[in-house]
Amino acid sequence: MSTSAQARLATYFHVHLVSDSTGETLNAMARAVCARFDNVLPIEHIYALVRSQRQLDRALGDIEEAPGVVIHTIVDDKLRHALEEGCRKLDMPCIPALDPLVSALSRYLGASTTSRVGAHLRLDNDYFNRMDALNYAIGHDDGQGGQDLDEADVVLVGVSRTSKTPTCIYLAHRGVRAANVPLVPDRPVPEKLTRLKKAIVVGLTISPDRLIQIRRNRLLSLHENRQSSYIDTDTVRDEIIQARRLYERHGWPTIDVTRRSVEETAAAILNLMHGGHGQVEVLG
Repeated sequence: MSTSAQARLATYFHVHLVSDSTGETLNAMARAVCARFDNVLPIEHIYALVRSQRQLDRALGDIEEAPGVVIHTIVDDKLRHALEEGCRKLDMPCIPALDPLVSALSRYLGASTTSRVGAHLRLDNDYFNRMDALNYAIGHDDGQGGQDLDEADVVLVGVSRTSKTPTCIYLAHRGVRAANVPLVPDRPVPEKLTRLKKAIVVGLTISPDRLIQIRRNRLLSLHENRQSSYIDTDTVRDEIIQARRLYERHGWPTIDVTRRSVEETAAAILNLMHGGHGQVEVLG
């Protein structure tokens, strides 16, 4: 086998994620780290809400059957010791994911840490704000609930299939009340959208080729094969041009989502909300 062919082959390995909470933090950390390696594909095994010896024993049994790397965020000293000892007997690396950061912050703050499981998930005001933001995003998706757009923190505007809905949902999980309004050919935008005082309005744009591809895939998923203006090159290009003119006319910040993930688009919006209101273009 040639060197180039070997380089293309992916390395698969088992990664066991053991958490005494939901496991979301651990899962995100593991994926972020694994993404730093080319041609490495982790096979994830997630063990969430591990808070008893019985649950831990069950996890260790699964770990033994699929040797790999164990990463954990276990807080309880007794369970931590049991997990580390179990991994030692299995001759597997056991990595406490948060320990380096927690230790560094503890030294800097001169404060001890809490041993309370799931402390970061307590039902505080921030949690309820996120739930409220999520309800708002759902109730103001695709132009719904236009009467109270002024209660939004941000309103996303764009032609069909520019990731408005998933971006709003992502922002809601960050506690941002996000609504979105679709731009429909030959239909004016709601007048109230141009008179908002509190909310920042952000226009989303995209390349015509990418938009046609997304829309065509959408039609195929609906088993719709006939040609229509929805994917006509000239019509789509005109939609995007008209949208850009609208953004420029009102001085709305513009984000090109052609090569952006939802997370990257949301990050750009958060930057605009936290001081970048004068920035008209966030492209690339």
